[in-house]
Amino acid sequence: MNAAESNGERALALARELAPHLAERAAVHDEHGRFPEADFADLRAAGLFGLMVPERLGGFGASFAEYSRVASALARGAGSTALIFNMHASVTGALAQTPDDLMRLLGAPKSSFDARDKALEAAAGGALYAVAMSERGSGSRLSKTTTAYRRTDSGYRITGSKAFVSGAGHADAYLVTARDADAEEPQVSYFLVPAGDGIRIEETWDSLGMRATGSQDVHFDVEVDADALLGGVEGLTLMIAEAMPQWLVASYSAVYAGVARAAVDAAAEHLRSRGLGRLPAARARLGRADNAVAAAELVVAETAARIETAPGEPETNRWVWRAKLTAGDTAVQVAASLLEAAGASASRRGHPLERLYRDARCGALQPATSDVCADWLGVAALGEDPDHDAEVPRW
Repeated sequence: MNAAESNGERALALARELAPHLAERAAVHDEHGRFPEADFADLRAAGLFGLMVPERLGGFGASFAEYSRVASALARGAGSTALIFNMHASVTGALAQTPDDLMRLLGAPKSSFDARDKALEAAAGGALYAVAMSERGSGSRLSKTTTAYRRTDSGYRITGSKAFVSGAGHADAYLVTARDADAEEPQVSYFLVPAGDGIRIEETWDSLGMRATGSQDVHFDVEVDADALLGGVEGLTLMIAEAMPQWLVASYSAVYAGVARAAVDAAAEHLRSRGLGRLPAARARLGRADNAVAAAELVVAETAARIETAPGEPETNRWVWRAKLTAGDTAVQVAASLLEAAGASASRRGHPLERLYRDARCGALQPATSDVCADWLGVAALGEDPDHDAEVPRW
């Protein structure tokens, strides 16, 4: 690496260097539905846990666009690993990139900035964060959160259960959404809850795809200090989700664009090795897949660029939802078509295309689902407010 390289370029080079090693281990992790410990040891050693952490706190200080490129590179190696990394980056990215002036305007005390910096420094030092937001029966709809908190003399008591917590049992802390148990109207807040006593992991994860994420159920009955309340102000979660949805929506798109590109790579290798590249129909499917993935990559890149220059603007947020819809749908469509082009032998367990098809199938299902994204965009196209004019609240 030369001195002229930016931190973002160095991070991307590290991700590309690690991707083949992730790919070598992906089949075993998938087969056993096992958290990819070796992958995360590599990511930690490379310092990539600090990707979104400002330089002043020991990190790379990456932008959203730089995150997107790194996440896609990791996903070309192993989708599950990239997805867990996305959750960690969503926590650190939101902490690092929510403007200080906005937080002060919302009433954040000085102590909340000190707590934020402490959490970011820990990430740069190798701490891994998980997201505990989804719940059984309501998914990721924040307004339907049942996990509750109550104030105590020293902080907050949090009780409730979460589902689909990627990296559960391996994280150093969990970003937990919880509602005020004593408020009549939904008031949902974010808490960064350290791993330890009062947190119980229930091993429920046995999924179609993204099997190595270890997205177990997690049960909380824990007391935390006042500094665990992110932003130092209660009730900010819904407001921030609507105003700046990139870390809840668009961050996934980089992962699934990478999975889709990995499917093209795997199909090309299979067609070459089996001599199927001589068949015009197989080549045509591969060409269409390459074209579709390139288009999705451009949507993801355009979205990331807009997030950097105009975060929270209405048109930027349209692109946020477009990116998730495009990447999720493209991944599964491309993987399905390429599996057909490759033939029955590629459908055997252990074949890269078989795993990539299952991983890609999850893209349209993860929040916000493709149907939710499409409906949001449809309401916006009608000139209405897509966050508030739908029959069912987005969040």
